[in-house]
Amino acid sequence: MTGALHGLTIIEMAGLGPGPFAGMMLADHGARVIRVERPGNLAVPNDPLTRSRESIALDLRQEEGRDIVRRLAATADGLIEGYRPGVMERLGLGPERLLAGNKRLVYGRVTGWGQSGPLSQEAGHDINYLALTGLLSCIGEKDRPPSVPLNLVADYGGGGLMLAFGMVAALLSAQRSGEGQVVDAAMTDGAALTGALIYGLRAAGLWRDERQSNLLDGGDPIYGCYTCADGKEVAVGAMEPQFRAALYEGLGVQPGASREVIAAAFATRLREEWTRHFAGKDACLAPVLGLNEAPEHLHNQFRGTFFDLDGVVQPSPAPRLGATPPPPPRAPRPEGADGGAILAELGFSAEQVADLSARKVLL
Repeated sequence: MTGALHGLTIIEMAGLGPGPFAGMMLADHGARVIRVERPGNLAVPNDPLTRSRESIALDLRQEEGRDIVRRLAATADGLIEGYRPGVMERLGLGPERLLAGNKRLVYGRVTGWGQSGPLSQEAGHDINYLALTGLLSCIGEKDRPPSVPLNLVADYGGGGLMLAFGMVAALLSAQRSGEGQVVDAAMTDGAALTGALIYGLRAAGLWRDERQSNLLDGGDPIYGCYTCADGKEVAVGAMEPQFRAALYEGLGVQPGASREVIAAAFATRLREEWTRHFAGKDACLAPVLGLNEAPEHLHNQFRGTFFDLDGVVQPSPAPRLGATPPPPPRAPRPEGADGGAILAELGFSAEQVADLSARKVLL
């Protein structure tokens, strides 16, 4: 198995969050991804986000380190980076410079606010980017501040996934036209896009600007989470009439029952009892699993949704491609482990590699 992106080479300027996520997705589907590590970058041991890559560590404060990146980009299909706008330009590694040396290069950039605009140079994190989309105001309980939806929406949904999609779209374009381009993936833009349905509902008069007042925000008792007799929870999403009917019947409550009545019914049995009771009844009920439970669930095991790589249980590559399935992921490489081999491919002799290492250009 080689994956749908086999034959493509992507240079990844190591960073945090959405950049590594996009790099992981591209590598999962067969692209050769070379991570250019930087000293002092925060690192998680055996981080799933850095699986299936090669690693070279360079001191980009030195011109020779920067020149190695230019040489890598000269023959690559793409490059991704997640620095604040202007950083790569100041290093002499901006898109104008690199595209001049490789007109087919797809230059992917992911930032919080985008490459332009009044906030482009401001610091921020997922919650800030999501706040500006209007969507954070919709999440959480009524009469309380919005809830924090982890860092999934802007960092990964609006950032990493959008960058990966943008790279594949631009790479397809480059194959047809012979011309590369810049992909400007702003997390706030991408997070806003995930809310297209909510904005559509609001425009149609079907969404109220008050938390827990709508179908999808917990305002309807048939779409939410309930605590069972053992203190564990179930998630219910019985939106359509036939699913609502199945839920009411299965709980033994009257149609249109209140949240309090439904909660009282769920509190009479254990989570697993309710899960078994509703199996096959189309009431759209699922157990709320912990991170330790999800990999052990029968459906997830059947699908191979999770796997163990060197003792780290982690999500498997997705989505599934029938004709070109992704190759088995490889464990993260130690920082800089492949530097010598990568430089040899670029034509550096063993003596030159040793010299660069001795002078701390190659780290």
